[in-house]
Amino acid sequence: MKLLEQVRQALRVKHYAYRTEQCYLRWIEQYVRFCKAAEGFRHPALLGAAEVEAFLTHLAVERHVSASTQNQALGALLFLYRDVLRLQLTELDAVRARRSRRLPVVLSRDEVPLVLDAVDRLPTEEPYGLMVRLMYGAGLRLMECCRLRVKDVDFSRQQIVVRQGKGDKDRIVMLPIGVRERLAEQVRQRQVLHARDLARGLGRVALPDALDVKYPAAPTSLEWQFAFASRQLSRDPRSGELRRHHVFEGAVQRGVTTAVRGLDLKKRISCHTLRHSFATHLLELGYDIRTVQDLLGHADVSTTMIYTHVSQKGVAGALSPLDALTPPAAFAAGQRL
Repeated sequence: MKLLEQVRQALRVKHYAYRTEQCYLRWIEQYVRFCKAAEGFRHPALLGAAEVEAFLTHLAVERHVSASTQNQALGALLFLYRDVLRLQLTELDAVRARRSRRLPVVLSRDEVPLVLDAVDRLPTEEPYGLMVRLMYGAGLRLMECCRLRVKDVDFSRQQIVVRQGKGDKDRIVMLPIGVRERLAEQVRQRQVLHARDLARGLGRVALPDALDVKYPAAPTSLEWQFAFASRQLSRDPRSGELRRHHVFEGAVQRGVTTAVRGLDLKKRISCHTLRHSFATHLLELGYDIRTVQDLLGHADVSTTMIYTHVSQKGVAGALSPLDALTPPAAFAAGQRL
């Protein structure tokens, strides 16, 4: 069996996500090509810590990748040696790059409506406007929004169940009042599209963890369909079956980028900016850090604490001693620096 096929099989045995599988395979292929260019082709089993360290140094020094990207490559190579080739490279733990702590870009509460309205005005029939409202209104990640299934929207309990989020964890978030009617209409349209697919002999959707074997009728049921489905049919990369997958996340990203390009906000705004803004605005509204942590699905509260640094109730909202020299009347007149 070829090396990459061995890696793919090991990743699937351990239930790694498909995106992680693709990422690890790319890094391992780049590592093999790098070693081949340096010393001629040699099987990775004949290489060791020195070659791995040389590859990581090449990424950092010559390709100028970020610390997180370098650590991602290291994770792929550690998986290759430990889980596929059964070789230990313990000395490599010391070369893990130190990740920098960056503050997130956050929109003000006045800027959020500008972005949402700009996305609504896009010349497309895709429900991007509804999706960005869910990302901001419920703190969903882009892929969590794209992968949202009909059954996970609970209108009666006014909540959304996020399934298999980052770290393969489920969580519950609120269903914003402002999107309920639009989301209900989206589900109705999805039902019509699904009925057309069934009439064409299609309509099967991919299910996690072989649930299609346990529940044979589930792949064609409406509740398991993606709420935001692609308009195009595509082949499943694992089974090869023709299916209607969820909307392509890259298209949503391009839509948001196009929409904000005409806004004079002087900020680099992406889909994830809406999630950052959700967390920061919750803190500013007085919600405790543990509640925000649960809504975001963070394993450690220290990850959530980053938003206290950009919240106007945190250090960013502290009064400068220079401003304290200004007479109180100037503050009333709106003349703060």
